[in-house]
Amino acid sequence: MISIVVTSFKEPLLVKRAVNAILKNNIKEKYELIVASPDIETEKIVEELSKANKNIKFFKDGKGKTFALNLVFKILKGNIWVFTDGNVFVGENSINEILSQFSDEMVGCVAGKPVSVNSRSNMLGYWSHLLFDAGAHKIRQDLSKKGKFLECSGYLFAFRDNITKNVPLNVAPDTIIPYLVMKKGYKVRYAENALVYVTNPSNLGDFLKQKIEHAKSHESLNEYAPFFPKVKSFRNEIKKGTVLALKYPSNLKEYFWTFLLFFTRLYIWTKVKTDYIILKKKYSDSWRVN
Repeated sequence: MISIVVTSFKEPLLVKRAVNAILKNNIKEKYELIVASPDIETEKIVEELSKANKNIKFFKDGKGKTFALNLVFKILKGNIWVFTDGNVFVGENSINEILSQFSDEMVGCVAGKPVSVNSRSNMLGYWSHLLFDAGAHKIRQDLSKKGKFLECSGYLFAFRDNITKNVPLNVAPDTIIPYLVMKKGYKVRYAENALVYVTNPSNLGDFLKQKIEHAKSHESLNEYAPFFPKVKSFRNEIKKGTVLALKYPSNLKEYFWTFLLFFTRLYIWTKVKTDYIILKKKYSDSWRVN
């Protein structure tokens, strides 16, 4: 049996889309599908969905996403746990693609592939495609083929039920879970055909807020694994990301947007380091829009 968990914050209609996309996967194994959310609107949507499918359940908690997941961990019945968000939707065979990787008993965690649904014709949309395609995808693909450590995306990932029943509240689960997997002697794999479709921020303010929070969640890993190899870091962005990014543009306008992204990422990491080291403002758990 497998357990699928969808986390959501005040996006009931998107949750309905996310759940229906999962159900279209024609999942080959027995499963339970739990939607974890703090709001009543989502609860009503899930209650409606559960009338047609008894495998669907709702879990309510208002303290924070990771706090809720720690509680959900204790009630999951599956031996493989799959996690995704309510504001994204998976491809029609993505769940099965994820599960197929676990046929290798040494695989403890599997990452899916985020795909941007934003238009590439504007700057922020182009940035989302560059970061997903030339950044996250290429790096995970390379690390997975070489059997090296890789980090997951919270948009879609899965791990075995014996990895952990609790994660710290000051670091994102998709950040620390792969570390715990490797610590237990398992491998982390990348299922590049397990697609998850993501709508990214369409204004600069939301983009900066999202990326700063994501970067802070990775900085917090230093408290638990200071000597463990980090994939998402300012050093790696310069060392590996620059070359990949410069190969991605297809015209002069996209080259210009790419250079603007370099300066934007520099600002983001400067802000993260300043908050983390000088101001002591660290990542903290809450329900927030991804």
